[in-house]
Amino acid sequence: MSAKPQESVLVVDFGAQYAQLIARRVRECKVYSEIVPYDISPGEIKSRGASALIFSGGPSSVYQDRAPHPDPGIFELGIPILGICYGHQLLAQDLDGRVEATGIREYGKTEMKVTGDSILFEGLPLEQTVWMSHGDSVQGAPSGFQVTARTAASPVAAMEDTARRLYGVQFHPEVIHTPLGKDILKNFLYNAADLLPTWTMVSIIEQAVEEIRANVDSNKIICGLSGGVDSATAAVLVHKAVGDQLTCVFVDHGLLRKGEGEQVEDTFRRHFHMNLIHVQAQERFLARLEGVTDPEVKRKTIGEEFIRVFEEVARDLKDTHFLVQGTLYPDIIESGTRDAARIKSHHNVGGLPEDMDFTLVEPLRNLFKDEVRAAGEELGLPEEIVWRQPFPGPGLAIRIIGEVTAEKLDILRDADDIVLDEIKRAGLYKEIWQSFAVLPDIKSVGVMGDERTYAYPVVVRAVTSEDAMTADWARLPYEVMERISSRVINEVKGVNRVVLDISSKPPATIEWE
Repeated sequence: MSAKPQESVLVVDFGAQYAQLIARRVRECKVYSEIVPYDISPGEIKSRGASALIFSGGPSSVYQDRAPHPDPGIFELGIPILGICYGHQLLAQDLDGRVEATGIREYGKTEMKVTGDSILFEGLPLEQTVWMSHGDSVQGAPSGFQVTARTAASPVAAMEDTARRLYGVQFHPEVIHTPLGKDILKNFLYNAADLLPTWTMVSIIEQAVEEIRANVDSNKIICGLSGGVDSATAAVLVHKAVGDQLTCVFVDHGLLRKGEGEQVEDTFRRHFHMNLIHVQAQERFLARLEGVTDPEVKRKTIGEEFIRVFEEVARDLKDTHFLVQGTLYPDIIESGTRDAARIKSHHNVGGLPEDMDFTLVEPLRNLFKDEVRAAGEELGLPEEIVWRQPFPGPGLAIRIIGEVTAEKLDILRDADDIVLDEIKRAGLYKEIWQSFAVLPDIKSVGVMGDERTYAYPVVVRAVTSEDAMTADWARLPYEVMERISSRVINEVKGVNRVVLDISSKPPATIEWE
């Protein structure tokens, strides 16, 4: 269940590293977009009611064997298409233009000249800086296309066939390194595709409320509440739609951060006056996790146990068959789809048991994290919840490498609290996407009070990101790292070493498990 507007843009993914970014940039223009596989059929595009298509870039050469190509019938649909990089070359190749490997590559910032009347470049300077990343180039535009821009190495840096509403650009307008990229996208969306910037946060909420009411009717609903911004926003949104038909279930599985339970109680019982059931299930989850060391098994075990707790609560409430979850768009992609390999199972997607008795209500499943925060603010959630850094559903269990025990949880909870405290003290909390502690399953020798110690190291992980699909390690000031190290070693029993994770995603993931 998810609210989608009538007008939408489908980003057709040909294996691009920037497909997610294209979808985000379109949404920033207040037009709904989502990503679809390159082999989508014309019939499915029509059934989705797509108003426009954007062909993404990709790593292939269009003239190579097994290079991905769209169904030719897509060009007969009569809806506007913008090809970017590989997508631009596809338009040329599939419509009888000419694409060649000239031996001259363009990577990075490139100067481009607009050479003719253009919808894409309307109102923009005739000379622009754009970001290129290609080896092949379009040497001849197909019949019916007008060449509208060129660079020193690309004679057809942009082309347009306004009669068939087909447009192509060799550069990447979605990246910040193309300064006027968003203006070019707006020209495509508003002028070439005649779309309106109507996908606002108010409209998102209104559409979601209408859809929830239509699907749930007068039935009772329960919401798996964690206290994070995703489940909190989902809960408030559903409460807006159905009121007291909703009961929030906060399962304290003993894998939470310090003070989390109290904050959830205060926000949802006293601030929003919601029906809230607080289930104390620490021992139950620890028992299920005993001896479990494999990360995927951990996630699935926790996901299954969550569902079993919800089912028990639902039986007590009677006639409750709907379960609200704060699933987001990146969760769906990372958990694996037909066209996306599984990176890790999110406990609320790939970790759900097949035999559960619920119909899922997932009003946020088409949103990125920043969009969820905006929705939370619009719905009146407190700032401390809206701007909480993401916290995984399996909690501290996937930040403890190896078996989860009560002792390890105590160590990690205390260390994690210090990391967050110092990050906030330094005024960096909102600038950093996630910052937390990890407890590896190793010990090392140390010296404390002239005595030998053999204790755990704590890993500090801090990353910057826009949507968690990619991330870079945060360059924390030395004085902040020093305070964190000093406090963790001195205040947390069982720790004698602090190290810093300086890996980016990819190749690493943000979480360790």
